[in-house]
Amino acid sequence: MVMVPRVPRSAAVLGTLGLTPFVGLATGAAVSDDSLQAAMTTALVAYGAVILSFLGGIQWGLALQHGGDGTPRAGLLCLSVVPSLAGWAALLLTSPSIGAGLLAGCFAAVFAIDAWLSMRGAAPSWYPRLRAPLTIIAATSLIVASLADVP
Repeated sequence: MVMVPRVPRSAAVLGTLGLTPFVGLATGAAVSDDSLQAAMTTALVAYGAVILSFLGGIQWGLALQHGGDGTPRAGLLCLSVVPSLAGWAALLLTSPSIGAGLLAGCFAAVFAIDAWLSMRGAAPSWYPRLRAPLTIIAATSLIVASLADVP
């Protein structure tokens, strides 16, 4: 049986703290009156887009680091810019609810890629253990907000 190293404490603490806006804004969207729901969901979509772009930046760094012969993995470099583009698209949508739903799906897709990278040795073996609960909570928060903002 392969032992997966523990998630470094600093990564776990910072990742968990990064969930605060997700949970707070989703809760606010769910319990606020109509006048605040759209504003809360819009703020959550903006935060989600920033974090999704950050995750793409991590993939960019992994592509640069693990090119084998010193050249970056072109396919992974291309793939790593998709989260930023998807986050931007979510911001441009006229409906914050739809943007939140798009981001929820994107977070799940980026997690799947990160887990695959970890299995191939291109990301730390503990990385999926960090990302799984963070992704579940972030995506759930986005879904809650998207449903709360539906008229």
